[in-house]
Amino acid sequence: MANAFGAVTTEAVTRYNVAIVLGTRPEAIKMAPVIRELERRSDVFRPFVIATSQHREMLAQALAAFSIKPDVDLGLTHVNKTLAEFTARALLALTDAFTRIKPRLLMVQGDTSTVVAAALAAFYSGISIAHVEAGLRSGDNRRPFPEEANRRIASCVTDLHFAPTDRARRNLIDEQIPARDIYVTGNTIVDALRMMRHDGVFADPKLNAIPWAFHRTVLVTAHRREILSTGLRSVCDALRQLLFRYPDLLVVFPVHLNPRVREVVFGELQEIDRVVLLDPISYPDLIEVMRRSTLIMTDSGGIQEEGPSLKKPVLILRDVTERPEVVDSGFGRLVGTDPVAILRAASELLTDDIAYRRMISGANPFGDGHAAELIVDAIEKRLGADDLISSPAVAARMR
Repeated sequence: MANAFGAVTTEAVTRYNVAIVLGTRPEAIKMAPVIRELERRSDVFRPFVIATSQHREMLAQALAAFSIKPDVDLGLTHVNKTLAEFTARALLALTDAFTRIKPRLLMVQGDTSTVVAAALAAFYSGISIAHVEAGLRSGDNRRPFPEEANRRIASCVTDLHFAPTDRARRNLIDEQIPARDIYVTGNTIVDALRMMRHDGVFADPKLNAIPWAFHRTVLVTAHRREILSTGLRSVCDALRQLLFRYPDLLVVFPVHLNPRVREVVFGELQEIDRVVLLDPISYPDLIEVMRRSTLIMTDSGGIQEEGPSLKKPVLILRDVTERPEVVDSGFGRLVGTDPVAILRAASELLTDDIAYRRMISGANPFGDGHAAELIVDAIEKRLGADDLISSPAVAARMR
């Protein structure tokens, strides 16, 4: 029998329905360890994985890497939809899903439109909310857009905030979030990397065909809205100059499915020697490429976190980052999209062994790979004490 808050009761045990909503590849990767930890405690939790399919192909790719099958797929692909259209459709569909599943708790991760829609749907329905990777801030609502605003909106309605670092915790405290509701856990990306196993053979045949032993490799990813006007062309210009300067260099560039990204990247680089342009590759393949790379250039938040875990230097193709820990620890350097800055920073790392070793010698700022355990420990404690439902925020919504 299910009680009013979705807890399934028997004579011996109470199991709590927990909804985990995923829309994009990074959400699936970072929530996979949490889902597995909830499943390990099946005497306490019944996880329901709900996919909005905001980015259908890339989400499916990530879920397959961790052998996770959604319990519900809403099929709300984001292709040819505005942010407003997707968010409105997701809000209605998720509200209906929550009505049927009756979760005691919603879990979301990060900063996507899926996160905002799920958090609002749960908030309106009186469901407790846990936000994984809470407290990241760039300080500029337009960079990254719309992720910075999405994070702030989610924090306003969240009951349990799982901050990956002390800096993220301080950001939440500064926004008047009660300290008792914030837990510093490390980042679940480190847990996800520990779950990955690779036998040295890529799933993508193009990757197997690369003569890795004869090249130094630069992995490049770029997709954020703020670089699409002119910044992405500038990055491509920098890559052409870099390849001309270093004949042993190879660029591997998995190209995002966004048509605007593909138009620029393929138009600028498709005919350039020693550039391998790929469709988005599987997560195990991506991690193996990172392991084999000398240098990473990216505007991706997740790859900024993976770089320190894999001891790789990261040149961040942005002017600001909501992950300043990467820069503070030495693993990352903000270079923006200026070709001169990119060329200068990359050249230093490719020619100066001391500078290279210095950049990768720090400690990983994102934890030891046990974030999922800490997150589920906190949830079990709070739910077991009925502490979430008795909190003023949730109680007010239940009236």
